[in-house]
Amino acid sequence: MQNPFVWHDLMTTDVEAAKKFYGDVVGWTFQPPMMDYTVFEVDKMGIGGLMPVPEHAKGMPPMWFGYVYVPNVDEACAKAKSLGGAVKREPWDVPNMLRLAVLADPTGAMFNVMTPLSTEQRPMPPAGALGTIGWNELHAGDLAKAWEFYSKMFGWTKGTTMPMGEHGDYQIWQIDGQDTGGMMKKFDDMPMPIWAYYFYVDGIDKATERLKKAGGKVFMGPHEVPGGNWIVNASDPQGGFFNLLSKTK
Repeated sequence: MQNPFVWHDLMTTDVEAAKKFYGDVVGWTFQPPMMDYTVFEVDKMGIGGLMPVPEHAKGMPPMWFGYVYVPNVDEACAKAKSLGGAVKREPWDVPNMLRLAVLADPTGAMFNVMTPLSTEQRPMPPAGALGTIGWNELHAGDLAKAWEFYSKMFGWTKGTTMPMGEHGDYQIWQIDGQDTGGMMKKFDDMPMPIWAYYFYVDGIDKATERLKKAGGKVFMGPHEVPGGNWIVNASDPQGGFFNLLSKTK
C-alpha cells in the first residue's frame, strides 16, 4: 500500500489521566508500560501509544502524532527536505522494532515516518472497527503548498474536492483509490498547522456525553458530514486535540 498512516501516538503531560480519559471515551485498553511508553489496544491488538512529553520537547502542548509507513526512513527525510519540508528530529532506531524520524511539511504541520525493523506481520483490527483511527486530516497553513508536498512525497492522489465557502476547499486524498483522509486550510484561530485524527466510536451522541463527563471539551459538533458519518471535534482534559467519528448518531 502507498505510504499509509500505520500508527498514532499521543504525547501528553499526564499519561495516567489520558489512559483513563481515552479508555472511558473511546474504549481502548492498555498494555503494561515499557519504560515510559504505553501501547493502547483494540481487541488486544496495538494501534498506537501514549507517552509523556519528552525532555527535548518540554513546553510542547499535548499532541497526537501519526506515523506514515515508508520503505526507507533516511531516504524519506532527504526527499522531504528536497520538497521544502523539514526534519525536526533526525532518524533513530527503536532497537529490533522500527526506525523513525519526525518531519514537518512546508506549512509547518508535523508527522512521523517509520520503517519496521522486523519482518513479522503485526495483527491489525479490521478497518472501521470501534476504536480504530478512521480518518487522517491535515489542517494546513496553505492547502495548495501542502498538497504539492504530500502528493510528491507519498504518491497520494486527489479524491473529491468539496468547496467550503469562505474556508476554501476540503480536499479528500486517497491511497490506491480509497478515501483515506482530508486536507484543508487551517482556521485562523488555530495556533499552528496540525494533523488531526478521528477515532471510531459507538454512536456520536453517547460518545460525546462520555467525553464531557470525563472532562473533555467539545469545540464543534456533533454534526453529520458527507457520506452519512457523524463527527465531533474536541480536546482531552490535558489539551490534546482529537476527533470522534461514528457511523450512527
